[in-house]
Amino acid sequence: MIPLDNTKVNVVVRITNKSYPKGAETVLVLAHGAGAPADSPFMEQLAEELEGQGVACVRFEFPYMEKRREDGKKRPPDRAPVLLEAFREQIQQVRAEVGARCRLAIGGKSMGGRMASLVASEGDAQVDAVVCFGYPFHPPGKLDRWRIDHLPNVTCPLLVVQGTRDPFGKPEEIAAQGNIEGITRFCWLDGGNHDFATLVKHPLDQSDLIREAAKITRQFLDDYAGV
Repeated sequence: MIPLDNTKVNVVVRITNKSYPKGAETVLVLAHGAGAPADSPFMEQLAEELEGQGVACVRFEFPYMEKRREDGKKRPPDRAPVLLEAFREQIQQVRAEVGARCRLAIGGKSMGGRMASLVASEGDAQVDAVVCFGYPFHPPGKLDRWRIDHLPNVTCPLLVVQGTRDPFGKPEEIAAQGNIEGITRFCWLDGGNHDFATLVKHPLDQSDLIREAAKITRQFLDDYAGV
């Protein structure tokens, strides 16, 4: 993880797992959330579990996170045009590496998943699916600020894996919108918050839910994103 002091570390812009790119039939380009890097514990386990399900992952960092990694100073995320361009560049690079026959999905944690869905809504992203882990439907407690206007323009299959306790979008809030579930496939992880962590008395813990999310992702890609 990125140190919180100013210690200089090697810049990690892109992380691939062992099955990439040789022999990879399915690749997921995975972006981090607003506050944690590509090698956070959540992202590390998610990528490992996805590889165990036969989904090769490419994780990358947005420019502001690269700068944070260089000097240890926290920064707010770049503005959307910068984030989207960084995502497009990764898609182009991965597609060039894996070829046209590989099934290519994009997605990410929270903000990273939202950016993936925005890229896919542009119509020319040339991706086979989008997977969002903990989508930030609205800021916590601000039900007047929904981030869903672009979702009808996503033409490829879209999956949202969401904890039932996620303050960025709970089941009852999504149901009240009425129009979201018709354009997005949902899988609700019982007891999970925005990071899929559960309460102490819950029979499953965060690791269990991340593992389940990886299984769900593979099934979704097989069912809806065949190439």
